[in-house]
Amino acid sequence: MDQKMDKIKNCPEEMDSTELNEFIRNMIHRIIVHHVLWFREIQHQRGFDQAMEIMDKAWDKTWDISLRRFASMGLPVSHHMPKIIDDLPNEKKLAIIDGLAKNWLAQDGVFFQEVEKLYGMNDAKRCNDSTWNYFSLVEALEIRKLLGLPEHPGLEGLEKALNFRLYGRLNVQSCRWEDGALIFEMNRCRVQHARKAKGLPDYPCKSAGLVEYSRFAEGIDDRIKTTCIACPPDQHPEEWSCAWKFTI
Repeated sequence: MDQKMDKIKNCPEEMDSTELNEFIRNMIHRIIVHHVLWFREIQHQRGFDQAMEIMDKAWDKTWDISLRRFASMGLPVSHHMPKIIDDLPNEKKLAIIDGLAKNWLAQDGVFFQEVEKLYGMNDAKRCNDSTWNYFSLVEALEIRKLLGLPEHPGLEGLEKALNFRLYGRLNVQSCRWEDGALIFEMNRCRVQHARKAKGLPDYPCKSAGLVEYSRFAEGIDDRIKTTCIACPPDQHPEEWSCAWKFTI
């Protein structure tokens, strides 16, 4: 037998602690990819609405199964969550939420950079904009479910929902009302702020923003119309990097 092959473990039981850690990390990644591929294929076969409905049911059942599995392994469960998390004070839970949001943004940036390295900026932007086309709608529908918003919560519902976006935990944003319209301003964008600190120009995110904000608003209430006030590469004042107007 080849000496290199002889060194490869035959089963997890032969792995040391560090190797088992890597095996766990690898399995979590595979499970996430499998989740995404199921959604993608159902969408292809049956359409987006049906894929969302099935995913919601499958996720709820999968989470319950996972919790029962944790409990059987001696990991207590409380209030639909591992007890180690449920017992944390709210400030610690908010810290976890912020950490998850930061990890999400880092992942988004890494995907963009890897595509850009291989195929250039144009292809990276195309992939980015297409991803936002779906993710913004999914995020809106998930937040509607989380908050228990009705089918047509109006601009008031949108104002509430914007605070529960992943971006809402990372950036400084504000809303104001003007002649019955909801005006949303991104006062400190984490991405643009980092570029400014490095002496770089604004990232031209308007193409993604047009998809992102209109699809999110549509997911909250399909009567809402989205208008871009300004978004890079547009000129904008110091107090915000992009601004959007929502009307019904």
